Amino acid sequence: MSDGPLAPPWLWILLTIAAAAAQTARNAMQRDLTGRLGTVGATHVRFLFGMPFGLLLLALVFAVTGGPMPAPTPSFAFWLVAGALAQILATGLMLGAMQRRSFVVATAYIKTEPVQVALFGSLFLGDLLGPLAIGAIVAATAGVLLMSLPGGAGARGDTAGAIALGLGAAALFAVSAVGYRGAILALSGEGFVLRATFTLACGLVLQAALLSAWLLWRERVVMVAILRAWRPSVVAGLMGAVASQFWFLAFAIESAARVRTLALVEILFAQIVSAQIFRQRPGSRETIGLALVVLGVLVLLAAS
Repeated sequence: MSDGPLAPPWLWILLTIAAAAAQTARNAMQRDLTGRLGTVGATHVRFLFGMPFGLLLLALVFAVTGGPMPAPTPSFAFWLVAGALAQILATGLMLGAMQRRSFVVATAYIKTEPVQVALFGSLFLGDLLGPLAIGAIVAATAGVLLMSLPGGAGARGDTAGAIALGLGAAALFAVSAVGYRGAILALSGEGFVLRATFTLACGLVLQAALLSAWLLWRERVVMVAILRAWRPSVVAGLMGAVASQFWFLAFAIESAARVRTLALVEILFAQIVSAQIFRQRPGSRETIGLALVVLGVLVLLAAS
């Protein structure tokens, strides 16, 4: 069930841009925490400290809408588990890529995701796209690939390793996006805001429980380090929950492929962060790639 007709046709655009901005901030915070907590520890920050905010958002939305709370189904559980597990693995690979290349170029590798989202969404959810939208996805992804070629300003570091990790993260983020959209659509009820927020809260609880159990079993020292670094972790968790809330609302009213293609504006936000915070400047090839990303996004908006 989709609530697209109940929402303004432009709402998913605002939600996606807001999600991309919040996610850029969270990624920068997680990248900084990776050196202190390791890849698994920094990955867990997103879920452990995001969970309370996800539950708070659910309580607020439930109070405002008056419910009733959505009833989970086996189909919902299947899609939720697929999306949650894929997101855990994708986040770990993403942070690994960011350790090997500049922040903006590592983000570019990961943003090859829209083509995979379009394929998975078409195969499993029936989210078909028109020729103009497909052209926009191809143009934007071409820009991402151009940015990711070796030799640019951000080419220092382990390029081969970053490519492997980044493309792997992109594939898993594609699976996660389709899984979460499938979970939202599997819930009954007319309120897309409540269904999206319920899915987010369930996903964060599952992810926090799984990673906490793993760390307590295998790496208790890392779990202790995470709790000691609670001040920056709380902020990263808050930004993660806010970003996810916007993503899930966008997934509830628009196809995952369109949402994740527009999400390529995150490359622009990442470029600002990379230049202003990490002091990493783009080369001419990366600038051309950014222009292609912008062109693809503008075409997608026109097609919408």
